[in-house]
Amino acid sequence: MIHRYRRWLLAALALAVLAVTLWGFFWRTEDVIETEPLRRGRIEHAVGALGVLQPQRYVDVGAQVSGQIRRIAVQAGDVVAQGDLLLEIDPSVQQATVQADRAALDSLRAQLAEQQAQHDLARLQAQRQLRLIAQDSTRQEDVETAQAELRMAAARLLSLKARIDGARSTLQGNEALLGYTRLYAPMAGTVVTLDAREGQTLNATYQTPKVLRIADLSAMTVRTEVSEADVGKLRPGMPAWFSTLGLVDGAGRPRRWAGTLAQVLPAPAGRAEGEDAPANASRVVSYTALFDVDNADGALLPQMSARVFFVAAAADDVLAVPLGLLEAVEGAPERFTVRVRTAGGVQTRTVRLGVRDRLHGEVLEGLAEGELLVTGITRVSGARRLRW
Repeated sequence: MIHRYRRWLLAALALAVLAVTLWGFFWRTEDVIETEPLRRGRIEHAVGALGVLQPQRYVDVGAQVSGQIRRIAVQAGDVVAQGDLLLEIDPSVQQATVQADRAALDSLRAQLAEQQAQHDLARLQAQRQLRLIAQDSTRQEDVETAQAELRMAAARLLSLKARIDGARSTLQGNEALLGYTRLYAPMAGTVVTLDAREGQTLNATYQTPKVLRIADLSAMTVRTEVSEADVGKLRPGMPAWFSTLGLVDGAGRPRRWAGTLAQVLPAPAGRAEGEDAPANASRVVSYTALFDVDNADGALLPQMSARVFFVAAAADDVLAVPLGLLEAVEGAPERFTVRVRTAGGVQTRTVRLGVRDRLHGEVLEGLAEGELLVTGITRVSGARRLRW
């Protein structure tokens, strides 16, 4: 009887132990703490914007005379020196005009010589009449007539000289127009656009037709459109950098170009200074920010798109804590709390931040490099730990 009772007691104890074990395995829960170590890095507080590249120095070459293009001496992409011949326009009309002006000027000069002779004759006759009147050998009327003829000859002489000056100015102007039939490079650079073709007729009567553009590609200007919400953060002299689509460095990463903000134009982009605001005042207003970059290797080309960052503050090789793990401390703008896993469990630390970007903040005090930051705590049951 006693042995049977012991067997029942042992069986009951075994069942109890089994039940406790199964409960602990399947239904008991525990906390799983997820962490990541605190690392060093670069933190950059920057204003982002989109920009377009333009040559720092360029000139649009236009035709100042009308006519048919006889020859184009360059092609797009050619490098030219200042004074190189670019284009020739048929000079027939201008040459004929210059020849007519020269003939008219020669005719006036001949008339001037004739009039000079008449003036000399009138002067001699007036002097003779004065000598005769002194001897009482002529009439006063003849003296007055001779003096009037002298004055008229002098007036005709002045009129011809004025006409000659006008004809000379006309000739010089038409000779200049004749010279404009040959277009020369006003600066050294690269022909970036060519908008004309041989045989094309240019009409320069009302406006100067643009035929090509020459640009110095050794330095580029980045024209950046900055939102009105961010333009107040920009200051001339602040550092800036940008990258472009498709251009990478030797390591295969997007290549960066650095510069310094030169100026922010006072008028909104696309609107002249003093112009009234558009009827749709709800549209986004942006301002143009300019800075220059060196392009000695020629990698940058006009009209390339640029992703630009104006750096307001930056810190290198500092402890960078993810902002998503922080909670603000009320009344202390630069202080936050963060959970840290230690040997004794999870602690809450108060940290002070410096430079911040969108994702990270610079730790000035409160944490050490390598400490484990708690990214999440998950309560897991034993049944979820079972692996089949």
